Amino acid sequence: MKYLASFVFVTSLILSSCSDSKNTNIPQASGSTGDIFIIMDSTQWKGPLGRVLDSLFSAEMEGLPRAESIYKMRWINPRKLNFVLKQRRNLIFAVTLDQRSSGAGMVKKVFTKESLDQIRANPNFFSQNDQNVFSKGQEVLYLFSTTEKQLIQHVRKNGKRIIEYFDTKERERLTASLFKSKQLAIVPQILRKDFQCEMKIPFGYELVMNNEEFLWVRQINPKDDKDIFIARKKYTSQEQFKRDSLISWRDEICKKYLFADPERQETHLVTETGVEHKPVITREISFHKKFAMEMRGLWRTNNFVMGGPFLSYTVVDQPTGVMYYIEGFTYSPGKDQREIIRELETILQTFKISSELTAAAK
Repeated sequence: MKYLASFVFVTSLILSSCSDSKNTNIPQASGSTGDIFIIMDSTQWKGPLGRVLDSLFSAEMEGLPRAESIYKMRWINPRKLNFVLKQRRNLIFAVTLDQRSSGAGMVKKVFTKESLDQIRANPNFFSQNDQNVFSKGQEVLYLFSTTEKQLIQHVRKNGKRIIEYFDTKERERLTASLFKSKQLAIVPQILRKDFQCEMKIPFGYELVMNNEEFLWVRQINPKDDKDIFIARKKYTSQEQFKRDSLISWRDEICKKYLFADPERQETHLVTETGVEHKPVITREISFHKKFAMEMRGLWRTNNFVMGGPFLSYTVVDQPTGVMYYIEGFTYSPGKDQREIIRELETILQTFKISSELTAAAK
């Protein structure tokens, strides 16, 4: 049994289902990336608690051309929680001790008497997570409190970290899946030798272009086109991290190297800044414990023929004085693109600068 990432607890929780996580004969978890199943009483699901939880996971993902929720949440009536549903990759059990319905009673059976006593004794204790409870590769999150009002307050206060927890777990699964087969071996060699950095590229991508300042890999499928590129230049000041500076650098790169039609170099990619309800969003983040800027938004060709979403990170390698811009973008017209961006994000997260490579070598 483990604590939810980023949360601090002063006690541990004993759950009656913990014994299942020791079972090595359980089946593999089922379900799609981005799906979350929540088990809770029907009255609470239809009430304030359910609305708060649903709004948290159903919030719109930033930087996509059309509305898609961060996660697809599905409610399960505790009475209908069967063997098949228990195998889903992401489960949430939610209950409060002031709810006396039969559905809530069934959820409470997940907890031992000792754990219920701990919940009553500590109003700040509201969450616990576990892995492989009913199936291999499964994440289970338990949300609980003495009263519904208390749990609603906890979820509202800690909603961002709850989402980050599932984001991290989905990236871990995707990492294992994407790099289970061979990698595109030539790219790490080029990056280490010529760019003093590293990024893992899954098998199936092809190297399109590389020179001293730019490298581009691509995977073309029947339903989508996935692209990743790395650009670099000398770092001179913190002003280079400002939103307008990043957009300007991105547009400079795209105009120079990324064409809708290689035979018509005037059909280059640009950053879409003219859609008021879909702005380019930048935020400061910690990227492998280093300051970085994340940018999400839309791209299009300058002749408005093609377009789609992109995600990028900008980070500086202080020892070498080099600024890196790494991006994943996709062209998948008419299709949902949330999971494509999540996959590209997973690949971008493997990026390492020279100081990280030196530390890993030691």
